[in-house]
Amino acid sequence: MSPQRTASARVVLLAGPSGSGKSSLAARAGLPVLRLDDFYKEGDDPTLPLVSGSADIDWDSALSWDADAAVAAIQELCRTGRTTVPVYSIATSSRVDTEELDIDGAGLFVAEGIFAADVVARCRELGVLADALCLRGRPSTTFRRRLLRDLREGRKSVAFLLRRGWRLMRAERGIVARQTALGAYPCAKAEALTRIAGAAAGGVRPRTPRNHPPTPARPANTTH
Repeated sequence: MSPQRTASARVVLLAGPSGSGKSSLAARAGLPVLRLDDFYKEGDDPTLPLVSGSADIDWDSALSWDADAAVAAIQELCRTGRTTVPVYSIATSSRVDTEELDIDGAGLFVAEGIFAADVVARCRELGVLADALCLRGRPSTTFRRRLLRDLREGRKSVAFLLRRGWRLMRAERGIVARQTALGAYPCAKAEALTRIAGAAAGGVRPRTPRNHPPTPARPANTTH
């Protein structure tokens, strides 16, 4: 039997650069949420990539994330409505617990994380994809939001957060372009909420242009 006939729920994949507001938007959508950042590899994993020319672990590389486990959780949620997920501590780069996630009969849920776009093709092939979105905004705003959040939560050392923050701000437009190429529709928060509401209502998903124009360049005043 095909995946389309066996799936009882579908997923909206919500991607975007770190600090773009994925978690807050997912909460506003009013749907069950799967936190894809909980599928990061642990800090002692020998396969973790490094930032080029640095001893820092590159937590912004998809190689630092367990895509297979994330897709398995998405598929199980779509098929049965529940799954066991890890609880990940970014501060300690480790999985500290597990928990049961139950979407309570919902026909749609949001899976959000910086690597969500990396599994768009796989979710489409499984027949469980409702939509795939990439939040985009002003890199300077994302930088401030990300740094304040990471400092407040004590995610890493201040020096590490500043190094990462500047690197991500310079790379942000390329990050959005990559996620768009992987199949995520680039949009601001208001449009993302509209598309999610449409999918939840069972309406026709807004058509995504095949060649969506890139975000216009702005002056250079500009998880995990």
